[in-house]
Amino acid sequence: MTRKNLKFMVAALAVAMTAGIFTGCSSKTETKQAELSGSITAAGSTALQPLAELASQKFLDKNPGATVNVQGGGSGTGLTLVSGGSAQIGNSDIYAKEKTGVDATALKDNKVCVIGFAAVTNPKAKVESLTKQQLIDIFTGKIKNWKEVGGADIKITIINRTKSSGTRATFIKYGLDGKQEAAGLTQDSSGSVEKVVKATDGAISYLALSYFADPAKKEGLNILKIDGVEATTANISTDKYKIWSYEHMYTKGEATGITKAFVTYMLSDEMKSSIAKLGYIPMADMKATRD
Repeated sequence: MTRKNLKFMVAALAVAMTAGIFTGCSSKTETKQAELSGSITAAGSTALQPLAELASQKFLDKNPGATVNVQGGGSGTGLTLVSGGSAQIGNSDIYAKEKTGVDATALKDNKVCVIGFAAVTNPKAKVESLTKQQLIDIFTGKIKNWKEVGGADIKITIINRTKSSGTRATFIKYGLDGKQEAAGLTQDSSGSVEKVVKATDGAISYLALSYFADPAKKEGLNILKIDGVEATTANISTDKYKIWSYEHMYTKGEATGITKAFVTYMLSDEMKSSIAKLGYIPMADMKATRD
């Protein structure tokens, strides 16, 4: 081979290698995903709020340029805000079609988990279990003293949630068979329900089971069985225990950007253990279904 031909081959090889390097760099640049940035608001259900707050923290660790502001206010508030565009996600214990004044057809339903709800009393009531009919008769005002159901001689005090509460709507629908509660004290959050029930000897109300992920919150409260059935994950997943609902994250139309990424993260395998740890039931673990 002549010296001239050798120089030509070396030059050609250098050109080919350089082209390969730039092609590789270009490919990497094209496949790299753009970082998420900006801020969204997820508002509504206080029953879903603890999980939404944890998910937002974990999501931020992965996407430091994004912010998810989580607010309470009740399911009705969440549905109203997402419908009006004031929030990107409406957290709800109820279906949007159940909320008056909301165009459910404009909203996209994302079921992220299941939550159970339990009737709770002050321990001085001295009642561990009620039949479904007794529960209805207490909350509708027919039974007024705990001694009528085998408990202490103490007047029953009903603690209601506000009308915008999805917890209240779910409890009325599945716990009271649609019967409306009698007048009582009204509280606007799970935390205030806990405090009032603990402070009132004859009190009865209801709380999402996720509220008891912190064992300390069970102290000073008695969680009732209904028809002898305890509110556990196993009983809820098979519909043996009836007072439960899906937790929804509604968006206005198909989600995009940060909103889509956050909802997708909520449904990821990575969040499954956190969902269970906080007292919710992952969708994949449910054996029963409900419309």
